Amino acid sequence: MRYLRIGVSAFLLIGSLPPGPPSGTARASASIGAADKKHGEILDFFKKYVGLSSDQIRAIRSGQSVAKILDSPSGNEVFVFGAVYVRSTPEEYLKLASDIDALKRLPNYLAIRKFSDPPQLSDLDGLILEAEDFKDLQKCREGKCEMQLPTDAMEGFRTKVNWLAPDARDQVNRIAKDLILEALKKYKEGGNAELGIYRDKNNPAAIEQAFETLVSRSKALPVYLPELQSYLLKYPEAKSEHIESEFYWEKVNFGLKPTIRLLQAILYRGTDSKGPEYAVAVKQLYASHYFHTALDLTVCLRDTNENQQGMFLITLKGSQQAGLTVFKGSIVRKVAVDKTRSSLERALAATKVALERPKK
Repeated sequence: MRYLRIGVSAFLLIGSLPPGPPSGTARASASIGAADKKHGEILDFFKKYVGLSSDQIRAIRSGQSVAKILDSPSGNEVFVFGAVYVRSTPEEYLKLASDIDALKRLPNYLAIRKFSDPPQLSDLDGLILEAEDFKDLQKCREGKCEMQLPTDAMEGFRTKVNWLAPDARDQVNRIAKDLILEALKKYKEGGNAELGIYRDKNNPAAIEQAFETLVSRSKALPVYLPELQSYLLKYPEAKSEHIESEFYWEKVNFGLKPTIRLLQAILYRGTDSKGPEYAVAVKQLYASHYFHTALDLTVCLRDTNENQQGMFLITLKGSQQAGLTVFKGSIVRKVAVDKTRSSLERALAATKVALERPKK
């Protein structure tokens, strides 16, 4: 499996599409004129689990991309749903989403590379910290650091770098690569328990607990994609013949400052004819800025209506991060989530155009 994801968004989330009919299927089908039972079940999902209006559901079915910010119980969490109907197949989507070369050409992506199996230090060639990060690390202390780091990483930069040497920046980049590689190796051996605790702020952020909280927000995931949920929470102990996984790092500019992220890409192949044919999850293991934890889930559900040849492309994204509460943070949050919703709609629309473009 190659790297898999959809679009570029500042926030990432979790969710699922139900394979079976929740209550109210007949009413939902009648209200929007669904052509068959499964179609009605999909539409009922949009109403019951996402809270879309009939107009929004009609827009999706007619080929418009729709995105909605979902309610979250905590001010430091952001959840966004998006969907579009595409006259294409899940297989074609996977080809498009796995095109790393196309991602490299996007202005948001400054660098991206997949890890070898087993991961090697050379996989991190090209990873370079920004000049601003270099300056910040010189002052980095527990409880006061502009980069998200655990205590031992802060100590490593402080004690191992000769900050007055001409090659100080090279030293910092070497240590950063060592730390990322070591973090990945620990995660592959011990799973979420090895994700560590960010201590750059006065309130430490335990990543394992933050990720479990994020996953728990979805009531549908354990019901309809239990294998995937188990894999997300219990890797590497949880194993499944229906799941493939790989790792990569990226340097992305979200519009504020470039962020280095360590990620796990997970491809789930559905076995139930009623459910998604594929689910693609992108799980954040580390981010140098902003996100304590994040998860992106994209589901491909083929339309079984014999009069249609297409699929519903559904993406749900979520993240937990600091700085979105209190008065100033609430202003930042409003601006950020508005941009996130509109950018997701544009990304889905662009994906639809790319998938429906006549093949040469």
